[in-house]
Amino acid sequence: MLAQEYLRRILKARVYDVAEETPLDYATQLSARLQNRVFLKREDLQPSFSFKIRGAYNRMVRLSKEEREKGVITVSGGNHAQGVALAAARLHCRTVVFMPITAPRVKVEAVKRLGGEYVETIQKGRNVNEAGDYAARMQRERGLVFIHPSNDPEVIAGHGTIAMEILRQYQPSDGSQIDAVFCAVGGGGLISGIATYIKALYPGIQVIGVQTKDSCAMKQSLDAGHPVEIPRVGNFSDGTAVKKVGDEPFRICSAYVDDIVLVDADEVCAAIKDIFDDTRSIVEPAGALGVAGAKAWARRNGVRGRTLVAINSGANINFERLRYVAARAEIGEEHEAVFAVTIPEETGSFRKYCRLVGNRAVTEFNYRISDRKAAHVLVGIQTKSPRDAEDLERIFRKAGLPCVNLTHDDLTQLHVRHMVGGKNPLAVNERLFRFTFPEYPGALLQFLTALSPDWNISLFHYRNNGGDHASVLCGLQVPGKEKKRFQEFLDSCGYPYEEETDSPAYRTFLYTESPESGEAGK
Repeated sequence: MLAQEYLRRILKARVYDVAEETPLDYATQLSARLQNRVFLKREDLQPSFSFKIRGAYNRMVRLSKEEREKGVITVSGGNHAQGVALAAARLHCRTVVFMPITAPRVKVEAVKRLGGEYVETIQKGRNVNEAGDYAARMQRERGLVFIHPSNDPEVIAGHGTIAMEILRQYQPSDGSQIDAVFCAVGGGGLISGIATYIKALYPGIQVIGVQTKDSCAMKQSLDAGHPVEIPRVGNFSDGTAVKKVGDEPFRICSAYVDDIVLVDADEVCAAIKDIFDDTRSIVEPAGALGVAGAKAWARRNGVRGRTLVAINSGANINFERLRYVAARAEIGEEHEAVFAVTIPEETGSFRKYCRLVGNRAVTEFNYRISDRKAAHVLVGIQTKSPRDAEDLERIFRKAGLPCVNLTHDDLTQLHVRHMVGGKNPLAVNERLFRFTFPEYPGALLQFLTALSPDWNISLFHYRNNGGDHASVLCGLQVPGKEKKRFQEFLDSCGYPYEEETDSPAYRTFLYTESPESGEAGK
């Protein structure tokens, strides 16, 4: 009965005054990798770059004349706010929008632009729930009409039009049906609309929600059998950072949602890259949850040959966040392994180590002299599967090199890999250079081979940043009597270079004037 009730609401929903029917695109590369047929519902192509425009407008357009005159108020992480702002301007309705202080700048600016003179934007609280407390207080004081981002039947019905489009657009010649639909879950409005429409018509299609492990209020509520408030939420997927779901979405999800899949930030970053590879579009973290969930579900259940639909729910991402996404995507896709390896502090040990790596591309190499006998190296290596990382670990240990796999260590990924270095009294007669060489597999080994073994490497930093050329920061201990021969080496090595020995940054953080000497050479 619940599904039939919403079916009527969805069929009557007014969304196309402002929203567009978005395409259902086949993800060629992702399908090949997953060995399933994967389709992407492109809600990132909406005028507000998010599905939220559907539910927000469907609710706003149904306001009575008296309600519009009172004015409305809402709370949102950003995407719902954009839908409300657009509707406010279209309907000439005074609106107050509360957003958390953590809301991406691109979303805040979009709300102001879309709403214009009709919208007052206020940022309060660290998440949507805290911002909602401020909004509730103002609502009572001013007598405004509250437009809830998810806990409202008309909002849910507006989002349900996505499912209506999916079922109409997917018409294969062989008459086969969709096996599962994956969508992001925050407050639950999107999946509630999707689930009620699909289950009313095709109850055999699975509807699966996706949440991040640090923002899974719906998952915990379904497990508990009632809505629960989680103590804190992560803000990486800001569009789904909800501490407590509403009663109506919980009621619907309890009845019609088949499963909730949990993913971590690295898996979300990998999904953003997957979507880019197939569409050349960049979605926000919440917008990639559908793909991240489909991948995780297919992998964990050994699913092959199925038809899966993932909803790209939004593309409102700050450009600056792409730096983090790019860095973590390789980890999420398990295309990079990071190791701490101990090698002998002796001539040629760097080159011997690189030969152990073989033809695999080295993505990062960090070292600073710190001991007379052992060199501790942080190295990143491109891999194709988790088995590659296991194989590398066995190769290193067989060669007598102690190592620790730090691939999924957050301390390493967020901090330590950027902090290898410092002053050391063993770095006598050190000169600092930046070398540039073409970026290709084996280039790092070729560079190390070109360096003369007569000068000790006391510092080494390399990180593959995706460019055509790589930059290596290299500290070399060159005795004064070797200066002429060393210059001849620099002139003939074939690598463009720039000396940084007098750099203020080097002098402040790395340079040591200690006269202590010692023999060590790699």
